[in-house]
Amino acid sequence: MPSRGDCLATDDLLDLLVIGGGVNGTAIARDAAGRGLSVMLCEKDDLAGHTSSASTKLIHGGLRYLEQFEFRLVSEALHEREVLLKAAPHIIWPLRFVLPYDRGMRPRWMLRLGLFLYDHIGGHRSLPGSDAVKLTEPPHRTVLQDRFTRGFAYSDCWVEDARLVVLNALDAQERGAEIATRCECVALERLPDRWRAQLRDGDGHERTVEARVLVNASGPWVDGVAQMALGRGTKAHLRLVKGSHIVVPRKYPGDHAYILQQPDKRIVFAIPYERDYTLIGTTDLLYEDNLDTVEISEAEMDYLIAAAGRAFRSGIARDEIIWSYAGVRPLYEDKAARDSTVTRDYVFELDERKGAPVLSIYGGKLTTHRRLAEHALKKLKRHLPGKPWTAQSRLPGGEMDDFAQFLWQASERFDWVPPEMLQRLARAYGTRIDEVIGKARSLADLGAHFGGDLYEAELAYLRDVEFARSAEDVLWRRSKLGLHLPAESTTRISAWFAKQPERSDFA
Repeated sequence: MPSRGDCLATDDLLDLLVIGGGVNGTAIARDAAGRGLSVMLCEKDDLAGHTSSASTKLIHGGLRYLEQFEFRLVSEALHEREVLLKAAPHIIWPLRFVLPYDRGMRPRWMLRLGLFLYDHIGGHRSLPGSDAVKLTEPPHRTVLQDRFTRGFAYSDCWVEDARLVVLNALDAQERGAEIATRCECVALERLPDRWRAQLRDGDGHERTVEARVLVNASGPWVDGVAQMALGRGTKAHLRLVKGSHIVVPRKYPGDHAYILQQPDKRIVFAIPYERDYTLIGTTDLLYEDNLDTVEISEAEMDYLIAAAGRAFRSGIARDEIIWSYAGVRPLYEDKAARDSTVTRDYVFELDERKGAPVLSIYGGKLTTHRRLAEHALKKLKRHLPGKPWTAQSRLPGGEMDDFAQFLWQASERFDWVPPEMLQRLARAYGTRIDEVIGKARSLADLGAHFGGDLYEAELAYLRDVEFARSAEDVLWRRSKLGLHLPAESTTRISAWFAKQPERSDFA
């Protein structure tokens, strides 16, 4: 088998070529590979290198989408929330949200009605329903400003977003797909019965692959790939909307999140993050700049600081911001008046009239990625045979029924691993923790120490199994250890990767 994560060569005609290594592309590759199809996915950067790692990191139905009457989307998302919670309980877990009632914003009856609908559409759910809360009592009394006296609580889920993408790609590969990261599609030729794609790796080496079907899941680049494939744009239109987040030192105790209403009718989340921090976001701004260098703006920082300042007693100062990130959502252009109300539903554009078929994907969200993949392959069923199978399957590492019990059993087997380190490894890798730790019987057996609780054994696993090729891949996507390790760790990890053997087929 060719090396993982490189531009791969094949002399055979593939069933499917997927362009784009975000959550939608990897989910489609996984589903197709599980149907016995020959699949290749190419991604010009790292997996989840852009939009899919820049989310608010929620698996949720989208309470606010009810205001836009997106009942189908909310129902599907709530159903998928249950499916994904079972599929990957190590990286997805329940989170309770507190919604303060803010006089002058949405009336109380509207909030009650929305939560009633949220509790009752989407079929069976395992999470607690909504209820009223008194904000004059702990733990809210000393956190929120005095004007907040009453509110509501409801349930959704947290997800490690970039890890969700990596696990979809890993499962796809283990079912026979070829996953080629750092491998850009630079040219497409449409033939009557196939696509011919020219792929180029980071060193400039090129390969040609051929596939019967092309899926364009390139996110913000979807129109550009469609132009390369068809010589024109597609009928669907794209609205690029930037969402930014800030991370600050922990603002309140407890494991709950707050959902804060804003004067412009938007909402902002405040979420416990990485044990020591609070994540605050997001914004919604039309984006027309360079897609490869997306950053938070000063105005967005001010917006999020003001949003938190309206709710929390302590407020937030700009110098408290530890980290920020931004991503661009490739939303389907539905002519909504405001960027915050553009549909988060997904739309397919299938072109199969003048040669081999190409399916371009607009929109979508983390929560509905698995269902999107099913729908995409249903759209292509005339060309790609096979039946849906992912609804009852686990993602790698998710083969457990109860995470707390799994963690307890792991603590008995690895009693020499410090508790906080073991919890992090169990959350990240689930039942694959044994592959990370290997035959080690002490911390010294894990190899070189890179700061905090990061050791060489984990780096080797991420390189060999999870497609990691750089310090950034490890510290900001496969994990968020970048928030916890000293700055010199980045230099040492980069040097470690530089010493590793070349993994390209082009040498």
